Amino acid sequence: MPDLDTTRFPVAVDAALREAGWQPGRWDMARAEQWADTLRAHVSPAGHRHSVFPAAVEAWAEFGGLRIAPPAQGRQIAPSPLLLDPLGGLHLARSLSDLGRALETELAPLGVEGDERGVLAIDVQGRVYALDHAGDWYLGADLDHALTALVTGTHPVRLTNPEPAHP
Repeated sequence: MPDLDTTRFPVAVDAALREAGWQPGRWDMARAEQWADTLRAHVSPAGHRHSVFPAAVEAWAEFGGLRIAPPAQGRQIAPSPLLLDPLGGLHLARSLSDLGRALETELAPLGVEGDERGVLAIDVQGRVYALDHAGDWYLGADLDHALTALVTGTHPVRLTNPEPAHP
C-alpha cells in the first residue's frame, strides 16, 4: 500500500497534475525525442537555433503534453493554466538564446502559460524560467519547484528590471 503521507508534490499540485494526466512513472521518451528533433531542425529567419539537452528532454518525457488547470486561487498571484509543450516556444529561439547567454547557460522551451501569454523554459541544470510581456522570471531550481510555484500562485522572482524612465 502506498504511503499517502509522502508525496512528491503538495496535495493541490499533485491533484492538478493527476487531473491533467500525470502519474508517477509517466515517461514518454518517444514523444520527447520527436519534440527534440523538431526543435533541433528549426532555424529562425535570422539563423537562431534551439538548444536541446538532457534536462529538457527528461522534462518533456515526464510532463510533456499536460494541460494543467490550477485548482484554486493563488497564494500571492492568480495562477494561470499551463500547457507543457515545447513547441509553444518554437519561434522564440532568439529570445531563449539571448536570456540563456545573459544567465550563462542554455535554455530550451518547456511550454506556455496563461493561454500563451508567457513561455516557460528550462536550462541545462533543470532550473525553470518564464518569459512574458512583463519581464523574465525565475520559477524554481527544478521543474517540481516551478510547477508548485505556478500551480499555487507563488510570486516568481524577476530576473530583469525594467529600464528606469528618463525625463
